[in-house]
Amino acid sequence: VDAAAASFVLQPERFDVILTTNMIGDILSDLGGATMGSLGLGPSGNINPEKEFPSMFEPIHGSAPDIAGKGIANPIGQIWSGALLLEHLGEVAAAADIISAIENTVGSRILTRDLGGNTSTQEAVRILIDEIIGQA
Repeated sequence: VDAAAASFVLQPERFDVILTTNMIGDILSDLGGATMGSLGLGPSGNINPEKEFPSMFEPIHGSAPDIAGKGIANPIGQIWSGALLLEHLGEVAAAADIISAIENTVGSRILTRDLGGNTSTQEAVRILIDEIIGQA
């Protein structure tokens, strides 16, 4: 685990999917979020590949109750988690549209407080929706 964590920081481009236990996954997902620039960006999924039991998708930052309702939360992790859910359910094109919108806007048109900007939660969602509609 320690060598994987070091590689995760030094060469994050080597990783696409990491399979691990929940405890290690929780640690590595926070590390991945920090590597991306903010815990607000990272999606996660606890996946049952056989689909015998439900899978769960959530942003790595959790519910962030300390900033709930203030319009300052970065919604990208939650929206990206939704894209992972869609992909898991076989809605690959819809998931790809969402991920493409995220890639096209974060850092340029979306810069929330956690990334050093002032884009509100609502503005970020509106920008993503407009980007997705523009792709259609």
